[in-house]
Amino acid sequence: MPQMSGSQVRVVDPVLTEVARGYSNPAFVGSGLFPYVPVGVRGGKIVQFGKEAFRLYNTARAPGTQVAVAQFGYSGLNYALSDHAVAGLVPIEHLEDASVVPGVDLGSGAVLFARNIIDLRLEVEQATIARTAASYAVGNKATLSGTSQWSHASSFPIQAIEDAKEAIRLQVGVRPNTLVIGAKVFAALKQHATIVDRIKYTSREVATPELLASLFGLDRVLVGDAVSQDADGNMQDVWGKDAILAYTNTSPLASMGAPSYGYTYRLRNYPVAEVPWFDRDFASWKYPVRDSVAPVIAGAEAGFLWTAAVA
Repeated sequence: MPQMSGSQVRVVDPVLTEVARGYSNPAFVGSGLFPYVPVGVRGGKIVQFGKEAFRLYNTARAPGTQVAVAQFGYSGLNYALSDHAVAGLVPIEHLEDASVVPGVDLGSGAVLFARNIIDLRLEVEQATIARTAASYAVGNKATLSGTSQWSHASSFPIQAIEDAKEAIRLQVGVRPNTLVIGAKVFAALKQHATIVDRIKYTSREVATPELLASLFGLDRVLVGDAVSQDADGNMQDVWGKDAILAYTNTSPLASMGAPSYGYTYRLRNYPVAEVPWFDRDFASWKYPVRDSVAPVIAGAEAGFLWTAAVA
């Protein structure tokens, strides 16, 4: 008798899957640097992009001569999707209590809770990759200290961002469009004297991410508010005190992608919510949610990292 694959054994609940896919935690910003790209297999080669994507080609052609050829990216390092699954638990006692309260849908809540746990793990993985200095060339990173940190009154964050924008443009031919900053970095920037001075003639009293994006000449500034708990039970900022500037392709990606700082490869049609089942040992219903993803850097030259941007 032939053995069934995991996808054949797994029974997906279409309604709860829509609930899971429709969820988005605004505190999670990793997809701003690593937009999702659907893939059909759990392993393969990262499609990476070098300066070839911006080369000036000789496209003039005489009759009967060869047509110029431009390669779409190249096969880089291997990627392997990582499978993750969490089941939201709903004890029958809670179901009994909820039955007398109108509008309480514990099943959907369990699915959203499970999805949030999976997404937080992904957010930490994306932040870890983006905040690793070894991922960047020497000219695409800086460790700030003392008066150069953006929390210091003598620093020049606007100029630092302009210099990094130019460094990226000269390497890949496009200007970066996204800045991801930790919550503490945002707190320092919106109080910085040079920024306060720039926005005093606007209708806003306090700098918002949208206002900073306009000030820096970017499409968006994303603030990573997510926190996670370490092994000792201490809460810590996922994005720390760092800042990442990048050109990332924000348009819908239907294939392996286009030139961009990074992607999150995700198995096609994921995440999914499986049909809930009753566990007699726990006297509870379980609502399993699964995802299969792998965040990768596809074009390191399209990014710039500031480590310890604030004190």
